[in-house]
Amino acid sequence: MSTPPPRALLYGDVDLNIIDGSAIWAQSMAQALAAAGCEVTLLLKAPVRTDRLTEPLTRVPGVRLLHPHEDKALPDLEPRGLTPEQAVTLMTRYHERRAFDLVVVRGRRLAGLAAQEEALAGRLWTYLTDFPHSVGELSATATTELTEIALASRFLLCQTEELRAFLEASVPAACGRSVLFPPVVVVPEDARADGEAHARARMAYTGKFAPRWNTLEMTELPAELARRGVDAELVMIGDKIHAEPADWARRMRRALEDTPEVDWRGGMSRADALRQAAECGFGLSWRDPSMDASLEMSTKVLELGALGLPVVLNRTPMHETMLGADYPLFAGADVSSVAEVVARAHNDRAVYADAAARCRDAAADHTLERAAERLRGYLTEALPPAPAGADPDRPLKVVVAGHDMKFFTRLAEYLDSLPGLDVRMDEWEGLSTHDQYRSRELAGWADVVICEWCGPNALFYAKWKRPDQRLIVRLHRFELYAEWPRKLDIDKVDAVVCVSPHYADLTRELTGWPADKVVVMPNWVDDEQLDRPKLSGVEYSMGMVGIAPSRKRLDRGLDVLSELRRMDPRYTLSVKTKQPWEYWWVWNRPEERAYFERVYRRIQRDDLLASGVVFDPFGPDVATWLRRVGFMLSTSDDESFHLAPAECAASGGVPALLPWPGADTIYDPHWIHDDAVAMAESIHATVSEGRFAAEAERARGEVTKAYGLGRVRSLWSDLVVRGKTPDQAEQSTARADA
Repeated sequence: MSTPPPRALLYGDVDLNIIDGSAIWAQSMAQALAAAGCEVTLLLKAPVRTDRLTEPLTRVPGVRLLHPHEDKALPDLEPRGLTPEQAVTLMTRYHERRAFDLVVVRGRRLAGLAAQEEALAGRLWTYLTDFPHSVGELSATATTELTEIALASRFLLCQTEELRAFLEASVPAACGRSVLFPPVVVVPEDARADGEAHARARMAYTGKFAPRWNTLEMTELPAELARRGVDAELVMIGDKIHAEPADWARRMRRALEDTPEVDWRGGMSRADALRQAAECGFGLSWRDPSMDASLEMSTKVLELGALGLPVVLNRTPMHETMLGADYPLFAGADVSSVAEVVARAHNDRAVYADAAARCRDAAADHTLERAAERLRGYLTEALPPAPAGADPDRPLKVVVAGHDMKFFTRLAEYLDSLPGLDVRMDEWEGLSTHDQYRSRELAGWADVVICEWCGPNALFYAKWKRPDQRLIVRLHRFELYAEWPRKLDIDKVDAVVCVSPHYADLTRELTGWPADKVVVMPNWVDDEQLDRPKLSGVEYSMGMVGIAPSRKRLDRGLDVLSELRRMDPRYTLSVKTKQPWEYWWVWNRPEERAYFERVYRRIQRDDLLASGVVFDPFGPDVATWLRRVGFMLSTSDDESFHLAPAECAASGGVPALLPWPGADTIYDPHWIHDDAVAMAESIHATVSEGRFAAEAERARGEVTKAYGLGRVRSLWSDLVVRGKTPDQAEQSTARADA
């Protein structure tokens, strides 16, 4: 029996009668969701007064439009359109009639209200734009609201990497949920510029007319170019003129209607606007400098670039990344600077062709096909197929029990998303503190129990285990040397999971448990989330994650940095960590306190280290932080797995380890060095010989093959659903091959 297509409900707090970037987003998102295989229901905000944007959607298979005003879906609907409260009421009502698999929303106020609806929680795919884009503007209220939105959303769709980085650094709940969804560009097949500079410099602007969009200043361009001997015309397409301030609106309309060589063509369909823009020689997306800090990408730049037009725009870090720092059509803050770059490109065919090619290349990753490909990946993540052996009609009942779920939460969420599994959490308040009645009830209900940590939780569930029930215990370094494993009735346990071969061997040796019951299931690395572009100069940046307690050996990391800075002062060390005094159990031990006082004093007093060490706050925004880390150091006395080097490798960096026990059973010996000096020499050789990119690519391939999230999830679903334990010989081979 074929699987029905995912059902998507789409609503943006935007009026599709007015052609601007947000309305274009709604149209493009509907097209992209349909192209990705969804059955799309688009709820319209306002009565249809012009079908320039909606009519093309009626011809897209799989897209259905809801007209709440025409259908009188609610009493007292205003002609201006649905309020956010009314929209959420209707979305919830439609969802209750026939459930949607995903609910895509745009608008901060709307998303905040939708996040309060239990029926929509977990199904929201929230497209974030209208929130503060700087730390100074991000109030406590806004942070709380964004946190609530993040927690209720399956995905937060971010236009740009810059926006995602800011969001994750400001709102910890966004980490792991934020994914890229850049603007979508749909250009008619018959709308293409000829790529040539014409005898007359015709410039195209499409969109709304607003003060910060510099549309009034643009009308001065033909005269300014004429003073430079360039015959020019400005074509302006659009009919939305901002009403405030009133004096500006009057001047804008007068300029559109009365300025010589300004051709105002009014509003029209998106396709027609692009066709007419394609007949021009330049595109304009020049804005007030106050918008330079925006973390959003202009759809206009991409649309005009896709036509083959060179676009005049502001110089910003985002635009430099997109087009190159030497892009020839970056303009300054005044009209004369715009005229200057247009005149230069108009008179120099090589400059014109270079700018047009860069804009066309930048738009190539924003096609409808590329957007649909992204969405298909996110749909697979959010709506995975049923695993082999699972029956959606008779779900397998799974309990996950433990006092600290930070290492297992993502796996639990994945198991819960699988058709055919019903997952419930038994979160203990402490190692031995829990609701005994609830735990007993869950023990009687479950088909499979997973105990995260081999502690009192494992003893409890082993005591109440039924013969027809399976019990899986995941054992960490912490409890291996405690008394709980010795008290555990191993006959009641079906599998003890360790994250590395070394600790699996130690477990067998210390406990005497049957060898076949102790299996290796490695930690996972979220390779998709970590795969982000590195920042410039990253090969000179090393990182460490977590430096407490002292056995993490920050002092050895400083030894490496000191050696490197003798060779090249550009090397730095970024340490993402809680400080040792934030752990009472560390800071209360005199030997620990003495160690850290000694190490920190060394940083202060050593000239090679004082300006080379940066401490970054501990938090879940590791993927963003890793964008500026090239090498991840692992200098510990002992680790059970040490995920940080693997995460760095998945992010496009290079792991560097000292030989702690078992390191060579997790990482290729290629990344393991005899001592701090050898590690520093290897890092410097990699950088100075230009091998960083090749080494990073090798590391990424090894880590994703062995520890990629998809592979580890598959191992866990096999264990939970079918009781299939991984073949340890195959595991060893996979690591060796990687």
